[in-house]
Amino acid sequence: MAGATEALALWRALLGPERVLTDDATLARYAASTSSWSTRPCAILRPRSTAEVAQVARLATAHRVPLYPISAGRNWGYGDACALTDGHAIVDLSGMNRILEVDATLAYVVIEPGVTQRQLSRHLIEHDLPLWMDCTGAGPDTSLMGNILERGFGHSPYGNRFQNVASMELVLADGEVVHTGFGHYASSVNRRVYPYGVGPYVDGLFTQSNMGIVTSLGLWLMPKTEALNHFLCMVDEHARIAPVIDALRPLRLDGTLRSILHIGNDLRIISGGTTYPRELAGGKVPLPDAVRAQLRAAAGVGAWAVSGALYGSNAQVAAARRALRKALAPTAARVQFLDERKLDLAERMARMLGATGPGRRLAAKVALGRSLFEMNRGIPNGRFLAGAYWRRRGGLPPGFPADANPALDNCGMLWVSPVLPMRGADLLRVHALAEPIFRTHGFDLFVTFSMINERALGGVLTIAYDKEDPAETERARLCYRQVFETMMGAGYIPYRVGLQSMADLDDGNDSYWRMVGRIKRALDPANVIAPGRYSQRAPE
Repeated sequence: MAGATEALALWRALLGPERVLTDDATLARYAASTSSWSTRPCAILRPRSTAEVAQVARLATAHRVPLYPISAGRNWGYGDACALTDGHAIVDLSGMNRILEVDATLAYVVIEPGVTQRQLSRHLIEHDLPLWMDCTGAGPDTSLMGNILERGFGHSPYGNRFQNVASMELVLADGEVVHTGFGHYASSVNRRVYPYGVGPYVDGLFTQSNMGIVTSLGLWLMPKTEALNHFLCMVDEHARIAPVIDALRPLRLDGTLRSILHIGNDLRIISGGTTYPRELAGGKVPLPDAVRAQLRAAAGVGAWAVSGALYGSNAQVAAARRALRKALAPTAARVQFLDERKLDLAERMARMLGATGPGRRLAAKVALGRSLFEMNRGIPNGRFLAGAYWRRRGGLPPGFPADANPALDNCGMLWVSPVLPMRGADLLRVHALAEPIFRTHGFDLFVTFSMINERALGGVLTIAYDKEDPAETERARLCYRQVFETMMGAGYIPYRVGLQSMADLDDGNDSYWRMVGRIKRALDPANVIAPGRYSQRAPE
């Protein structure tokens, strides 16, 4: 404690008392979590420059106070703004929110950790730049860098986000500032166009790790395309999704489909438009089959929906539509293509139908289509956070999705995120492993599988639960644990994990994690940066 007291005094001298916060209300806000597992920090530090981050790190190392860096603290479903254990000083980098450079010719941007999806999107639009950023459904106020460093993915052809990073600036535990790629050569003019530099490629060490604190990075953006179509495929029966995956895989492999496709089950889509219907379901969990069928019919969805976008010239998009129709013809998928002309026509028709049932359903579909088009062009929309509120007793908060914050809104949500080969049989197997576990514990299985590259599906299995119900919260913990262990045992290792599962990645006899431990000890011998985060299991 003496070390922490001394460090806090020095941090206040460095940053000013207004940027070193220890009051109970602030600490409680940072301890809020969508998971049933949260921790309380000892302080919140708010540096505004790389130089300040370096000084913060030096003092932490000198006084052996653990730091936990966050970009915006919106790591929904995986830990939010929480550290692994109590007593960390949270290094909140959201005040470092400058867009340092935009190059329209070479289509890249240089950003700090606090730059949000909304901020970059607006910057590109307001400056009339012919560029689109890749966007996720996590909400407008989430950090771009935070998601990138977790190796998250979005929607567009640039959706494999870390793959589009060129040169980082980062701070090590001793306060040394390092530039990766070609960035450490002062004369380099190529640092943003070639990511690897010369010599060992180390950027990956600073994703999903605790090796250092990234303070800026270069990110490639997508040039605007002449044409953009969105497509939706509905599949009525569960088992019939497998042939659809197998039909789409060759188109992903040969580049016909360049964007990240998302395959969601009926509940994933339904939960985007409504919360758990307690009265209709008679309070039963999971949803009774008859109620689920009723909700599915009202939403006009099948057992599965496939969603994606086509980009390019008019001729390229037309060719991709033809290839997609041909590939899906032998399957049960019904494909629909959306463009803005069709959305405008549907919107006029919905206004003509007014408040009738068909009018409301059509208006809802138009609103969804508009949101999807915005996402495909890098304009974030908070409506896709609605699933986090499925079991929240108060439903969606007033004004949703404006300022939505599932952690502060007391939503319960845990994510298990296995990666699987892009084969229909694997999708069905993962679903078959997870579904009975969810049902046993009384939860609805929300699931999305995304074609995160040309060969892999990234799954997100969502446990949405009522945090105000202690028994349900405990069931959520048990469900999460069983699903996580089942996926690991079946070989579907997750691409990212929540804080509660960090220690489970290393069985104590894994040469990979031993190597990671050696690198960590070399870079951070005092183990002050996020101890335990994606690291070798500590000896017992």
